[in-house]
Amino acid sequence: MPKITREEVRVPADVLPEMRDEYITNYMKATRETGRLMLFACDQKVEHLNKDFYGEGIDIADADPQHLFEIGKNGVCGVVAGQRGLVAAYANDYPEINYLIKMNSKTNLVGVKQDDPYSPQLTDLDAVLAMRDAGVNIVGLGYTIYLGSEYESTMMAEAGELIAQAHANGLLVVLWIYPRGKAVTAEKDPDLIAGAAGVALCLGADFVKVNPPKPEDGRTPAEALKVASMAAGRTGLVCAGGSTVDANTFLTQLYDQIHVGGACGNATGRNIHQRSLDEAVRLTKAISAITLADYTVAQAMKVFNGEEDFTLEMI
Repeated sequence: MPKITREEVRVPADVLPEMRDEYITNYMKATRETGRLMLFACDQKVEHLNKDFYGEGIDIADADPQHLFEIGKNGVCGVVAGQRGLVAAYANDYPEINYLIKMNSKTNLVGVKQDDPYSPQLTDLDAVLAMRDAGVNIVGLGYTIYLGSEYESTMMAEAGELIAQAHANGLLVVLWIYPRGKAVTAEKDPDLIAGAAGVALCLGADFVKVNPPKPEDGRTPAEALKVASMAAGRTGLVCAGGSTVDANTFLTQLYDQIHVGGACGNATGRNIHQRSLDEAVRLTKAISAITLADYTVAQAMKVFNGEEDFTLEMI
């Protein structure tokens, strides 16, 4: 994957002229100067509570939240995404990490059979900008929308305003968009996933995180994803990593998402942090080798297995 130059970064028109350089710098940081995004998602301590961090099949290191930041420091990631409070607690000890602040979150205790999902904004932008001004390396914001929920208009309005304010201050925005609620019968329907990608574009997001589609017409998930990538236009589409699978399966899916499905990166959480520090670091490097440097699956597996190293200097 050839590197891009600062001149090649498309700057949205809602970025204030005096913040263009800031936006370009943040874009180059987040994408490691490639235009593709390797997002390490660390927001599940609210989304899934503690079940993603302690239990059968999960390395004991994951019980300590500092594990996330050790992975971010020692691995190869574009951004580490987490809630403001989580980042605030550890950022001074890990200043080299590129942070993306997840602005809204909800737990999974209330199911869709009880109520349609709504994820409220947890903090305002001023609190995030104050952290940035204090020296925290914040390059962007994240926000979740549950498309199809009866509360979707509230979430879309919040996200639209947040994106406008973020861009005006030189920050990127990644939208998590998941069709979910009583009105949604198939959350991973390819048409709905493509629709979610189009919504992200219309709201002005720089990237959108979606679930990989599950087609029922003979297409592969990566082939179905191609339609969503087209619908996203100039908003970069990345796929959620999902639950933990073996490394070869995950890397093969990622390779197909990029090279068949047109995705421009990945957004992975549990598949990384549920492993030991050494294994998690090696997996971030293997993921980044495919995402940022166009390695094949076989080459990336050599990185994961420790037969070859992969560093930022190799991008």
